[in-house]
Amino acid sequence: MSLDRTRIVDEAVALLDTAGLDGVTLRKLAARLGVQAPTLYWHLPNKAALVTAIADAIVPDPTPPAPDQPWQDWLRDFALGLRAALVAHPDGARVVSIAQLSRQTGAWSELAMSTLADRGIPLRDARIIVLTVERFTIGHVLEEQSPPPDTADFDLEQYAATHPVSVRAIKEYFAPGRNVDDLFRDCLEVVLAGAAAIARP
Repeated sequence: MSLDRTRIVDEAVALLDTAGLDGVTLRKLAARLGVQAPTLYWHLPNKAALVTAIADAIVPDPTPPAPDQPWQDWLRDFALGLRAALVAHPDGARVVSIAQLSRQTGAWSELAMSTLADRGIPLRDARIIVLTVERFTIGHVLEEQSPPPDTADFDLEQYAATHPVSVRAIKEYFAPGRNVDDLFRDCLEVVLAGAAAIARP
């Protein structure tokens, strides 16, 4: 099978899915492809270019809004779709957050800002709203995908005694049937409410 950029990136995504971002190296990728690492430089000159290519591969094409769809509803779907793409891959949020000049993330931003502007929101406000939603989404997934803390020497009882309201709030929120998906949606609603408050169509 010939070696081209598409095959290299597909294999890089597969490596990401098995080893996480820290396991994605040009050396390991070359070994999976059965070539020497310098061969990859014809297609991807360095690790930064490889990470950006992976970001372009894991972030899907954005879906334009329906003509009569309220921008808040579409932006909600936008954030949910972006999160779904990120959580589908280990370290997906890290990949996208450090990608340089990603075509796909640029396409999402362009569509989101133009959608809000087309709905009559001033471009300055549209940019602030879109950046807030994007960064909230990526930041939320970064936390979700972070490794669990080492609790070997952590005194949970002492923490609970020092932060009783925080612990009670966490227990209350994560009642049976509620999970991190619900948490993302609920936090997103706060972001969207704030966006609606500053939008001045």
